Amino acid sequence: MSASLPRQVTKSITVIGAGLVGALVATLLAQAGFEVDVFEKRPDPRRAGAGGGRSINLALAERGLHALRATGQADRVLAQAVMMRGRMVHTPGGQPALQRYGVDDSEVIWSVSRGGLNGLMIDAAIDAGARFHFGQALVRADFNAGRITLSDGQANRDVEASVVIGADGAGSALRTAMGDLGERIQPLGHGYRELEIPSSKDPSAPFRIEPNALHIWPRGGYMCIALPNRDGSFTVTLFLPVDGGTPSFAQIHQAADARTFFAREFPDALDLMPDFDQDWSGHPMGTLATLYLDRWHLGGRALLIGDAAHAIVPFHGQGMNCGFEDAAALARLLGQHHGDTVAAFAAFQAERKPNADAIATMALENYIEMRDSVADPHYLRKRELGSLLAERAPSHYMPRYRMVTFTHLPYAYALERGLAQDTLLEQLLKGHGTVSEVNLDAAVATLKATLPPLPGHGLG
Repeated sequence: MSASLPRQVTKSITVIGAGLVGALVATLLAQAGFEVDVFEKRPDPRRAGAGGGRSINLALAERGLHALRATGQADRVLAQAVMMRGRMVHTPGGQPALQRYGVDDSEVIWSVSRGGLNGLMIDAAIDAGARFHFGQALVRADFNAGRITLSDGQANRDVEASVVIGADGAGSALRTAMGDLGERIQPLGHGYRELEIPSSKDPSAPFRIEPNALHIWPRGGYMCIALPNRDGSFTVTLFLPVDGGTPSFAQIHQAADARTFFAREFPDALDLMPDFDQDWSGHPMGTLATLYLDRWHLGGRALLIGDAAHAIVPFHGQGMNCGFEDAAALARLLGQHHGDTVAAFAAFQAERKPNADAIATMALENYIEMRDSVADPHYLRKRELGSLLAERAPSHYMPRYRMVTFTHLPYAYALERGLAQDTLLEQLLKGHGTVSEVNLDAAVATLKATLPPLPGHGLG
């Protein structure tokens, strides 16, 4: 498609949005020699703090780390993060049980603060030469004239912008300015509310529960999770139907109602939250949805990346990682096409859109897994058998979660391979009540006869 279009070579790029993806793409492009200006509607978050409703901790995994390594910031980011080895599952009346994400501590994810990470990345982009302009909201764009209009809340001004990248999140102003892109929004029907488990105040033991895990209280249809912070506290998030369900946010009107609900469903978590009532009253319910677009770019003039192009629900911990992978892919493709944005933007959409659609699907599936399956005996049997196959035949079997989280294999491949592997596990377990009844030698032979080897270059 791009071969028939005129080239548009540029050395100057405007980025809308100074969040995580905007700051990273600004860094990568500035390092590649582009002149980069970043316009952000919010005040500088390094001084004003993170915006309300955006404090869910983020899970940093291999894809995101790979992009950060290219900027030289990976070690600084990890110094602010807390390692999570797996899911610590809290079942009613049972003891918490750890389900590891990977084979050992080389395969872990990291809990990071959005605000702290954003500040680091803005600093890195400025050090690379990018220019940031805060308190500047995009009002409109004239892509034919190569001009955008910005507002500081008092007056408008026009700025030359021949090439614009929108990294301004799910509510992207640039996406609106680009016109009809075939937008479809799929609401989840579930919302979230944030709470906090404070630190113990004991400097020698600040964490009141296991620090190196993502804690999950699965209850079938809804759940509570907790991610660790460096100071010993945990960010707790309740995910619940917005309305129409039992329970739902529509049924929980006051903090006292919420306390009664937690006392019944999550008593061990409630015991750890002395400021529960204040937290509940002080944090509004957030909503969740998946964004799909048919098109991400207008020739070589404008392109959407990250949540602006493909916002997903947070249940695979891949929203940020996918956005970072976007940024790295865009910088690579602009280099390969020698700054020709027409060719680079078309190649970017062709490469990234199938993968964005795939991780959107897997994120929705992982919500069901987290709230329902992690305590389901059949799921646990499949997980056990999958681990044994991965140990005995690592060239042919890798759990889908590991493919997504600890490798650079395309999301679309992970989705397809994961479906094939799940079908095989169902076949191998058919008629068996326990994994010990499965003939593992025969299972490995069936695996190798059924599925081709995994791509050898996939490991991170």
